[in-house]
Amino acid sequence: MEGRPVRESLSEIAEFALPIYANPLGYLLGGRIMHLVDLAAATAAMRHARRSVVTAAVDSMTFLHPIRIGQLVTLKSSVNRVFRSSMEVGVKVIVEDLRTGGILHTNSSYLTFVALDDDTGRPVEIPPVLPETADEHRRYAQAQERRAQRLELKRKALLHEKAKG
Repeated sequence: MEGRPVRESLSEIAEFALPIYANPLGYLLGGRIMHLVDLAAATAAMRHARRSVVTAAVDSMTFLHPIRIGQLVTLKSSVNRVFRSSMEVGVKVIVEDLRTGGILHTNSSYLTFVALDDDTGRPVEIPPVLPETADEHRRYAQAQERRAQRLELKRKALLHEKAKG
């Protein structure tokens, strides 16, 4: 199966932080940011796989800066690595105050998606990702380390669940 370069999965979503998604302090709800992160990641995953995908895991999400209502939220995503039918997607969230020009990186997240066969709904193999730049090669290597950590956490959770009976 022929691979696809990371650049083919690059996706960007931007939207204003609207009052409907505000918490009582006037900041964008964390859940709204999580929703946008999932959408941005799914877009990159589908661009790479060229088929339906489902979210299998979301790594931790730390919010570095609050996002005020009225600011522009931009999410940039791309596939970091493919592991047969699953893939890791990285998402970077940036907020811009259009009045001052100030830009802040608010958080980054890694999500795992699984590509599905349209007829059976079962996982299906997808093309490998082909990193080209130094950053893409670094993210590719780090994705393997994060995957090992995810699999170990999953193993421990399954053991814990089994012990509970």
